[in-house]
Amino acid sequence: MDRSHPKPVLDIALVGCGAVGAGVLEGIAAEPALRVGQVLVPAPDDARVRDTLARLAPQARPRRALDPDAPAPDLLVECAGHAAVAQHVLPALERGIDCLIVSAGALTEDGLAERLEQAARRGGAQARLLSGAVGAIDALAAARLGELEQVSYTGRKPPLAWRGTPAERDWDLAALSQAQLIFSGSAREAARRFPKNANVAATVALASLGLDRVQVRLYADPAAHGNQHCIDARGGFGELSLSLQGQALPGNPKTSALTVYSVVRALLNHVRAIAI
Repeated sequence: MDRSHPKPVLDIALVGCGAVGAGVLEGIAAEPALRVGQVLVPAPDDARVRDTLARLAPQARPRRALDPDAPAPDLLVECAGHAAVAQHVLPALERGIDCLIVSAGALTEDGLAERLEQAARRGGAQARLLSGAVGAIDALAAARLGELEQVSYTGRKPPLAWRGTPAERDWDLAALSQAQLIFSGSAREAARRFPKNANVAATVALASLGLDRVQVRLYADPAAHGNQHCIDARGGFGELSLSLQGQALPGNPKTSALTVYSVVRALLNHVRAIAI
């Protein structure tokens, strides 16, 4: 898209129509300059997808993938999980379509970050990782340009938010009466072992010292109300400490509501004359 002459309406392809995708559709429904023309999902005929689109984006067509023979959208927005990055973002970049990525943890897959960069260069497009459920990403990315020395991330979620992860195999989550450390290690390993829970760890690492240098601790904590994130960093820029308690999406306890708001903000910034 020619950013010097923005289009009056931005045509968007949204990947995913679960809790995050539906939240994004709801968040931009009142903005006439944003139009979701396609929603990419594994099962376009699924009744829940059809009902969501009928309610929030009746103009959007559900598809399994972008139609290679149809006009390209102006922007593709990934809200569907790690597998969607390789499946949908890579070919979109090759076609010259800018992309917004929520599932930053996907970049822990060997070689995927390099493949994304190569596809973007060939297509003359850009892939942008969104801050998602956490703050201070802009400060970390700026500090990385100077003398950033140490970064750590600690995440706490209610025990049942860790169901379906390796933690469920190792502990009786429903019976925990106090905070249990369920992981300690690098951001790369955290995102690989907890792909639906550790996008924040990957985002913090990619914005700062990298996946292998940022240390991560994850807790299943019965006292946690919502999803709690703590970042500590120090270096030549000074010191940074962030503590954020986010509320989970009603439809998905593994995902913070702030993730939806970060996508909505990024989309609104595309069509506003002054963006922050």
